[in-house]
Amino acid sequence: IIKANERDPSLSMWFESAYAYAVFPRVGKGGFIVGGAGGKGLVIRGTETVGSTSLSQVSIGAQIGGQVYAQFIMFKDQTAFDHFTRGNFEMGAQVSAVAVTLGASKDANYDSGVAVFTLADGGLMVEASVGGQKFKYTPK
Repeated sequence: IIKANERDPSLSMWFESAYAYAVFPRVGKGGFIVGGAGGKGLVIRGTETVGSTSLSQVSIGAQIGGQVYAQFIMFKDQTAFDHFTRGNFEMGAQVSAVAVTLGASKDANYDSGVAVFTLADGGLMVEASVGGQKFKYTPK
Protein backbone atom coordinates (compact mmCIF):
# COMPACT_ATOMS: atom_id res chain seq x y z
CA ILE A 1 0.00 0.00 0.00
CA ILE A 2 2.86 2.36 0.84
CA LYS A 3 4.42 1.80 -2.60
CA ALA A 4 1.09 2.57 -4.31
CA ASN A 5 0.58 5.73 -2.26
CA GLU A 6 4.11 6.86 -3.16
CA ARG A 7 3.32 6.49 -6.88
CA ASP A 8 0.00 8.28 -6.53
CA PRO A 9 -0.60 10.10 -3.21
CA SER A 10 -4.27 10.65 -4.14
CA LEU A 11 -4.78 6.88 -3.85
CA SER A 12 -4.70 7.20 -0.05
CA MET A 13 -8.21 8.74 -0.16
CA TRP A 14 -9.46 5.47 -1.66
CA PHE A 15 -8.00 3.41 1.18
CA GLU A 16 -9.41 5.83 3.77
CA SER A 17 -12.93 6.11 2.34
CA ALA A 18 -13.53 2.54 1.12
CA TYR A 19 -15.83 0.40 3.25
CA ALA A 20 -13.23 -2.38 2.86
CA TYR A 21 -10.55 -3.44 0.38
CA ALA A 22 -8.64 -6.46 -0.86
CA VAL A 23 -4.87 -6.27 -1.33
CA PHE A 24 -3.01 -8.65 -3.64
CA PRO A 25 0.68 -7.72 -3.18
CA ARG A 26 1.91 -10.00 -5.97
CA VAL A 27 -0.14 -11.25 -8.92
CA GLY A 28 1.63 -13.17 -11.66
CA LYS A 29 0.20 -13.05 -15.16
CA GLY A 30 1.44 -14.58 -18.39
CA GLY A 31 0.27 -15.78 -21.71
CA PHE A 32 0.74 -16.51 -25.34
CA ILE A 33 -2.74 -16.60 -26.89
CA VAL A 34 -3.94 -18.55 -23.82
CA GLY A 35 -3.03 -16.85 -20.56
CA GLY A 36 -3.55 -17.01 -16.86
CA ALA A 37 -3.06 -15.05 -13.67
CA GLY A 38 -3.10 -15.85 -9.99
CA GLY A 39 -2.35 -14.41 -6.59
CA LYS A 40 -3.20 -14.43 -2.89
CA GLY A 41 -4.18 -11.50 -0.73
CA LEU A 42 -5.81 -10.10 2.37
CA VAL A 43 -9.17 -8.43 2.90
CA ILE A 44 -9.11 -5.42 5.22
CA ARG A 45 -11.98 -3.48 6.80
CA GLY A 46 -10.92 -0.39 8.71
CA THR A 47 -7.64 -1.37 10.35
CA GLU A 48 -8.49 -5.06 10.77
CA THR A 49 -7.70 -7.99 8.49
CA VAL A 50 -11.02 -9.81 8.17
CA GLY A 51 -10.03 -12.62 5.82
CA SER A 52 -7.85 -13.95 3.04
CA THR A 53 -8.59 -14.15 -0.66
CA SER A 54 -7.20 -15.63 -3.85
CA LEU A 55 -7.68 -14.75 -7.48
CA SER A 56 -7.44 -16.75 -10.66
CA GLN A 57 -7.92 -15.78 -14.27
CA VAL A 58 -7.83 -17.65 -17.57
CA SER A 59 -7.97 -15.75 -20.83
CA ILE A 60 -7.89 -16.55 -24.53
CA GLY A 61 -7.11 -14.00 -27.23
CA ALA A 62 -4.46 -11.59 -28.46
CA GLN A 63 -1.90 -11.53 -25.66
CA ILE A 64 1.78 -12.16 -25.22
CA GLY A 65 4.26 -11.73 -22.37
CA GLY A 66 4.39 -11.89 -18.63
CA GLN A 67 3.84 -9.43 -15.82
CA VAL A 68 3.92 -9.15 -12.06
CA TYR A 69 1.72 -6.56 -10.40
CA ALA A 70 -0.05 -5.63 -7.19
CA GLN A 71 -3.83 -5.29 -7.29
CA PHE A 72 -6.14 -3.39 -4.95
CA ILE A 73 -9.92 -3.85 -5.00
CA MET A 74 -11.93 -1.18 -3.19
CA PHE A 75 -15.45 -1.87 -1.97
CA LYS A 76 -17.59 1.27 -1.78
CA ASP A 77 -20.14 0.00 0.73
CA GLN A 78 -21.32 -3.01 2.70
CA THR A 79 -23.43 -4.27 -0.22
CA ALA A 80 -20.37 -4.54 -2.52
CA PHE A 81 -18.30 -6.03 0.30
CA ASP A 82 -20.99 -8.61 1.15
CA HIS A 83 -21.22 -9.59 -2.52
CA PHE A 84 -17.46 -10.27 -2.53
CA THR A 85 -17.40 -12.18 0.77
CA ARG A 86 -20.30 -14.50 -0.09
CA GLY A 87 -17.84 -16.59 -2.09
CA ASN A 88 -16.86 -17.13 -5.70
CA PHE A 89 -17.02 -13.44 -6.65
CA GLU A 90 -16.26 -12.78 -10.31
CA MET A 91 -15.39 -9.64 -12.24
CA GLY A 92 -16.86 -9.54 -15.71
CA ALA A 93 -15.03 -8.69 -18.90
CA GLN A 94 -16.20 -5.07 -18.79
CA VAL A 95 -14.26 -4.27 -15.60
CA SER A 96 -11.02 -2.43 -16.16
CA ALA A 97 -8.28 -1.46 -13.76
CA VAL A 98 -6.73 1.92 -13.22
CA ALA A 99 -2.92 1.77 -13.43
CA VAL A 100 -1.41 3.47 -10.41
CA THR A 101 0.50 6.48 -11.73
CA LEU A 102 0.69 10.01 -10.42
CA GLY A 103 -2.83 11.49 -10.36
CA ALA A 104 -4.54 8.56 -12.07
CA SER A 105 -6.71 7.63 -9.08
CA LYS A 106 -8.26 11.12 -8.88
CA ASP A 107 -10.39 10.39 -11.95
CA ALA A 108 -11.25 6.79 -11.04
CA ASN A 109 -14.81 5.81 -10.11
CA TYR A 110 -16.61 2.87 -8.58
CA ASP A 111 -18.34 0.49 -10.98
CA SER A 112 -21.14 -1.45 -9.27
CA GLY A 113 -19.58 -0.57 -5.91
CA VAL A 114 -16.09 -1.82 -6.86
CA ALA A 115 -12.94 0.01 -8.01
CA VAL A 116 -9.76 -1.79 -9.11
CA PHE A 117 -6.21 -0.42 -9.12
CA THR A 118 -3.05 -2.14 -10.36
CA LEU A 119 0.58 -1.34 -9.68
CA ALA A 120 2.99 -2.88 -12.21
CA ASP A 121 6.05 -4.45 -10.62
CA GLY A 122 7.85 -5.96 -13.56
CA GLY A 123 7.54 -7.53 -16.97
CA LEU A 124 5.57 -6.46 -19.97
CA MET A 125 2.17 -7.74 -20.99
CA VAL A 126 0.33 -6.64 -24.11
CA GLU A 127 -3.11 -7.02 -22.53
CA ALA A 128 -4.04 -5.35 -19.29
CA SER A 129 -7.69 -6.09 -18.51
CA VAL A 130 -8.76 -7.71 -15.27
CA GLY A 131 -12.09 -9.00 -16.59
CA GLY A 132 -12.79 -12.66 -16.00
CA GLN A 133 -11.01 -12.79 -12.66
CA LYS A 134 -12.53 -15.12 -10.08
CA PHE A 135 -12.03 -14.67 -6.36
CA LYS A 136 -12.41 -16.90 -3.32
CA TYR A 137 -12.78 -15.43 0.14
CA THR A 138 -12.02 -17.12 3.46
CA PRO A 139 -13.03 -15.28 6.65
CA LYS A 140 -10.42 -14.92 9.38
